[in-house]
Amino acid sequence: MNILLWIVQILLALLFVFAAVMKLIFPTPPEIPLPDWFLKFIGLCELLGGLGLVLPGLFRRQQYLTPLAAIGLTIIMIGAVVFSVKFFGFKYAISPLITGLLCAFVAYARWKVRPLQYSFT
Repeated sequence: MNILLWIVQILLALLFVFAAVMKLIFPTPPEIPLPDWFLKFIGLCELLGGLGLVLPGLFRRQQYLTPLAAIGLTIIMIGAVVFSVKFFGFKYAISPLITGLLCAFVAYARWKVRPLQYSFT
């Protein structure tokens, strides 16, 4: 279970860091009806959440942050699903829905099923 969680965490971290860099570097496309500052904020949250999925476990410091990062990314994905359904239709909401479910899986599993080994030194 631990190996599966690490694989999912790394893949999600890569996805969110890539999406965050795209939001932070490139201007907002005209078909997205959101202000530029809001997308930059979401990009920053995705970057921090993506790093929070793997860095606490790798450095073995403050490992309680991993499920919290996954919860935060789940909340972002709920907003992405609602936004996608409202502006683009149901078929565009499938990808953020699956991503959000994977984030929720990581949050639950790292909180209750297989928490990271905590070290307080």
